Amino acid sequence: MSTQVQALYDFTGEPGTTEMSITCGEILTLINTEIGEGWWEGRNSKGETGLFPAAYVRKLAPEESELTKAAPAAPRYDQAADDWGDQQYSAGDNNYQRGTSHDDGWDDDWDDDTYSEIGPAQQSKTHHNQQAPLAPLPGMPINDYNQHIDETTSNFGSTVGTVRKSKFAPSSKVSGESYLLGTLNVEVPETDKVYIIQDEEGYIWSPLSQPYSVTVASPKKESKFKGIKSFIAYQLTPSFNNIQVSRRYKHFDWLHERLQEKFTLIPIPPLPDKQISGRYDEQLIERRRVQLQEFVDWMCRHPVLSKSEVWQHFLTCTDEKRWKAGKRQAERDNLLGLNYCISLVVPEKALLQSQVDHITDQCGTFVSSMDTSVKSVSNMCVAQTKRFQGPYKTDCQKVGEAFYNLGNALSLDEGTIVSTSKLTSAIKQTGGAYIEIGRMYDEQPKYDWEPLGDKFHLYKGIVGSFPDVLGNHKAAVQKKRECERLTAEHKMEIAQLNEVLRRTDVISYALLAEINHFKAERTADLKATMQKFLRQQITFYKKVVDKLEVTLRQYDE
Repeated sequence: MSTQVQALYDFTGEPGTTEMSITCGEILTLINTEIGEGWWEGRNSKGETGLFPAAYVRKLAPEESELTKAAPAAPRYDQAADDWGDQQYSAGDNNYQRGTSHDDGWDDDWDDDTYSEIGPAQQSKTHHNQQAPLAPLPGMPINDYNQHIDETTSNFGSTVGTVRKSKFAPSSKVSGESYLLGTLNVEVPETDKVYIIQDEEGYIWSPLSQPYSVTVASPKKESKFKGIKSFIAYQLTPSFNNIQVSRRYKHFDWLHERLQEKFTLIPIPPLPDKQISGRYDEQLIERRRVQLQEFVDWMCRHPVLSKSEVWQHFLTCTDEKRWKAGKRQAERDNLLGLNYCISLVVPEKALLQSQVDHITDQCGTFVSSMDTSVKSVSNMCVAQTKRFQGPYKTDCQKVGEAFYNLGNALSLDEGTIVSTSKLTSAIKQTGGAYIEIGRMYDEQPKYDWEPLGDKFHLYKGIVGSFPDVLGNHKAAVQKKRECERLTAEHKMEIAQLNEVLRRTDVISYALLAEINHFKAERTADLKATMQKFLRQQITFYKKVVDKLEVTLRQYDE
């Protein structure tokens, strides 16, 4: 007998593709589970066939299949837990652990254009009795959905959808003790060393000797599996070689994970939110391109990230074999987390711990306040966009229609009053002016509110990553104090303690350099951002005034 599955959630297939819409509780017959990338093929009760996300359904046992022929049952909450609650998360990764993350090909089983980005449930059979998280709403960004899972599961102590925090930051797969205690035996080539220097602003990363930029452009829809699967590819062109490379969102996602693993003392800029639906909407694609450009710009300006091997590989590799080799090399990197600090060359001067503590406490206070502020600005940008394209536009059009109707009414009596003809024309033009102003309101957000929102999406991600950075540093300082206690108890040699103190200083130097870099970047970046925003606002309102002034002159003629 053919295997049957039951839909756990509604899914709307993308029009014009092989995707099939399914409804929660619907019974489907499986045809093919080897499609790949988290998709299955099935047939519904109407005889229609198509693809749907494997994570949206659950297989029925033979006895269930017999029962559902008579009365298909809606999925129970605990049944949903079997499919969503069994996701296994690595304690050493901010993101979910993908079962196929070590696939060496361009196309592995995680993809941006399917719901499998958050992974089909991995069957561990350890959470069967736990309450399942709610299903994602249509069109809801997956980042927000994951946050919702965190908030939901925290209420009853489940680890589903959350990351267990280790002593060192959750994005680090290594504790960092091997570096602190001097047991990390790695030789770093001179070309890979990163220098921290002192200037009038304090300790900073050694500036880039050859700055460059990268353009993200020409997003286009491509396909594979003979057209069964479609995706959007973005074209990246570095200024240092002008050789274009094509990257999908999933390639950015892979890069982001590698960067988070390696640089736990540097906040990694965020990617655009992952989307469940509307993947091929032109406006969404353009917004993604703009936010990817923000990500790329930040990477290019960072003295450390811009020179990292995995980033350079991502930007320059055009050969599939070389890509696979570089991908494997990046995933086998030993210098992850605090262990990366072995690559740093810092001033010889020992740091005063009280001063470091003062700076980090200040940074923590600032980050907390900044986090609230950037979220507020981001929400405000969304609200203003909706108002411009909704109520503001509608109100102007209603005003315009009212004036235009008045002009039409007056035109019925043009033959009796001589002055009515010009007045009628002026009033009609007034109506037309307000209708045009309504159209201008509808168009305006893409010039001011949306770019401002994209910029603060960037800052929301960076600022939100700083607590983990500070937590990494704090854990290293705590380890240093533990070593000081062991030395006082004659359980550790003074020479070994001195090495720990020196390596802790290296970590502190890195944190201070990153704090100063972020300060310098945001000062210049936010200034330029606000200037651009206000210029666009001024241009817009000048156009509105010009339109009204032209209309006013119609009454003088």
